Amino acid sequence: MKELWKGNLAIVEGAISGGADAYFGYPITPQNEVTEYMSLRMREEKRIFLQAESELGAINMVFGAALTGKKALTSSSSPGISLMQEGISYIAGAELPSVIINVQRGGPGLGNISGAQGDYYQAVKGGGHGDYRLIVFTPGSVQEMYEMTRDSFKAAFKYRNPVMILTDGILGQMIEPAEIDTDNSSYNKTTADTGWNLSGAHKRKPRMIRSLIMGDGALEEHNYKLFDKYKKMKELTDWEETNTKDADVILVGYGTSARINLDVCRRAKKEGLSIGSFRLKTAFPFPSERINELSAKADFVVTEMSMGQMVDDVRLSVSDNTTVEFHGKPGGGIPEADKIFELAKGLIK
Repeated sequence: MKELWKGNLAIVEGAISGGADAYFGYPITPQNEVTEYMSLRMREEKRIFLQAESELGAINMVFGAALTGKKALTSSSSPGISLMQEGISYIAGAELPSVIINVQRGGPGLGNISGAQGDYYQAVKGGGHGDYRLIVFTPGSVQEMYEMTRDSFKAAFKYRNPVMILTDGILGQMIEPAEIDTDNSSYNKTTADTGWNLSGAHKRKPRMIRSLIMGDGALEEHNYKLFDKYKKMKELTDWEETNTKDADVILVGYGTSARINLDVCRRAKKEGLSIGSFRLKTAFPFPSERINELSAKADFVVTEMSMGQMVDDVRLSVSDNTTVEFHGKPGGGIPEADKIFELAKGLIK
């Protein structure tokens, strides 16, 4: 049964339904409801909630819990995620499954508390040091805030890799109907031996998990191993298309921007114009192949709540003779449907 849910609260229920054992976080707007609601729900479920002394403390607590094979997560907003970058790189280097929620706000710097999408580079290209990638899910509704968070631990454990839920302050604060399962009676707190987690060495050989790899050529080999794994993540690639089959122009976006694109598509249909929508559900892996296929017949308008970051990946994906226009609003601004529509009409002409 559908009920009205706020996006930030749906994240919490998704994490609990996905089996989260422990949450470590530190307050920051516009994701404060995540930490607040976690403090209630995790205790109700007899799981671990801890408000850390800082974002640095939170991400390293996630590191410690993940070492033992537990399902651990944290959440923050843009500048808080920046403070976690060293720890995220360590977790990726140590190949530990974990979940990181980023409810993006305006930047750079402390910026403001409005929703934004200026952290795409940070999430997708690796905001910390060294060569690594995160699995990045980009929900477009309150329903997906729940579902993607719920399913994120499956991907994290399958690939032994951190997963980021990259959303924004507008979706976090949005209230809309969603079907959310709050019955978590099947949750099992017992962690099975994964073959790699640290659980004491009674009657077995000791294990070691680390990202400090000092042997001659050993770190090079470790990086090759990581990137072989990242290639396999291609199977996670996900997106949603609307009216793209015969479209002259396709609007590309994720999260809140993609919702605005859909409104433009509905308007175009009324005016007899063939404009479609392509919404990313994963930012890494990026749906390059499908975008390239669509570019054989259509031009693109990319919309973002930033000065343009995802647009670079679109331009790298399309064929040489395809036009890619961009409309963005930074610092908490919201893309304007009228301007997107005019850009698209200009390409059709």
